[in-house]
Amino acid sequence: MDLVNHLNDRLLFAVPKKGRLHQSCLELLSGSDIQFHRHSRLDIALCLNLPIALVFLPAADIPRFVGEGRVDLGITGRDQVAESQVDVEELIDLGFGKCKLQVQVPEKGDITEPSQLIGKTIVSSFTGLASEYFERLEREALGKGLDNGERGRTSLVAENGNGETINGGSRSGSKMGRTSTKIKYVGGSVEAACALGVADGIVDLVESGETMKAAGLKPIATVLETTAVLIKSTHPSNPELIKLVASRIRGVITAKKYFLCTYNIPRSKLDVAKTITPGKRAPTVTQLDEEGWVAVSVMVDRKTIAGVMDSLESAGAEDILVTAISNSRSSAESFSH
Repeated sequence: MDLVNHLNDRLLFAVPKKGRLHQSCLELLSGSDIQFHRHSRLDIALCLNLPIALVFLPAADIPRFVGEGRVDLGITGRDQVAESQVDVEELIDLGFGKCKLQVQVPEKGDITEPSQLIGKTIVSSFTGLASEYFERLEREALGKGLDNGERGRTSLVAENGNGETINGGSRSGSKMGRTSTKIKYVGGSVEAACALGVADGIVDLVESGETMKAAGLKPIATVLETTAVLIKSTHPSNPELIKLVASRIRGVITAKKYFLCTYNIPRSKLDVAKTITPGKRAPTVTQLDEEGWVAVSVMVDRKTIAGVMDSLESAGAEDILVTAISNSRSSAESFSH
């Protein structure tokens, strides 16, 4: 079904249908009051309170759908956007799904530097990013006159998901002579490739690292640090609705990141208190009925709240209260502070 033609009165919003980002996306949509009911086995859900249709897609496909203008908005990993090399605009770093795209090798092996993998076989589901990384390593090695056991010219070869060989790396489309580093595509269980003798090293996403340790692997380099991002098409169908959705999402993220801290303090000690609680923009200060005292209301990062309360108490603050924020609105400018 051609979604654009059948749902042209709705903003199309792509979200991961499964995987590490899925549950956090659902929570984000709920907090943003984007109401919907997804029928079993259907990958399209119409929003009940906004002219939006949610399209559930694999995270790896979302950048392409957004880049081609088939959907207006999408949530995916920054790694997937970089891998796809499509033209999209990143609106918000959503702050969840943080992980690293790393080069991993057998723990008990002799390889300790990524340059030692030049001329060997690498397995990854991110063949584009892996190819670029090893192309760069090869150029640096050639520039330094590194022999690495290979005589003559070197180049990179990648294989796509169909097993077709792409000379010169998956992005370049060029043929640069004899092959050196070979990048093979594997869609899942990448960590098993070394143990099965398929590869000398892998390039894969790592969160805690426990899976890699269990597979007998160790990291030797980080290709990319990634997180979930909200992206939009360069030609969206409803820019005003996108602004509304983005504003709601920023509000939810801000609410999760901050507490609202209120306290009373002598005006003579206010300058010290402001250094402890500068707020996102500035604290709100209100004169109390009691002479010489003020009330302060300020947003404080959740990660630092206990220490901030201790410092405020030492500075002479009283009646210190902390309140959870259920939702908020922040401008794009203040959101980046």
